[in-house]
Amino acid sequence: MEAPLDPPHSPATETAVPTPVPADGPAAEATARLTLHSPDEMRDLGRALAALLRPGDLVMLTGELGAGKTTLTRGLGEGLGVRGAVTSPTFVIARVHPSLTGGPALVHVDAYRLGGGLDEMEDLDLDVSLPESVVVVEWGDGKVEDLSDDRLHVVIDRVVGSTDDDRRVVTLTGLGKRWAGVELALR
Repeated sequence: MEAPLDPPHSPATETAVPTPVPADGPAAEATARLTLHSPDEMRDLGRALAALLRPGDLVMLTGELGAGKTTLTRGLGEGLGVRGAVTSPTFVIARVHPSLTGGPALVHVDAYRLGGGLDEMEDLDLDVSLPESVVVVEWGDGKVEDLSDDRLHVVIDRVVGSTDDDRRVVTLTGLGKRWAGVELALR
């Protein structure tokens, strides 16, 4: 018997679901759900997502410790062709990885230790970096939504409990006009 995912999800390995437009906020333009079975697949997903990203994109990563947020970001960095090893910025809060290919820089932020909302984030000058970079924020829920109406929200759910199961369910949701018509069901 397979260990349960937190929260429970459909066993489908990939689905794309149109999401209705909420009256009080940015539209969820596209949603896809993928089941990944290894850290290598998570990294490959990052590489594939990098092909969709452009300067000014905000990517919010949500998932508990060990879910694969930094592994996904490492794949994004590889796909964007940036300089430097992409590692967790937990202790430095933010790292900037300049492009080696003339594309956008990758700004990788870990907001885990930041208690406040956008006020604390303003000290990082993300609003200045955002127009010319791809900004990826781990633990950004409730902290960076006001940076942009357009953002890609990536939620990573992993198997719970003591297990060797590397399975992850990744839900990609493109919010705002930027993501209208973008196909998120990758692979």
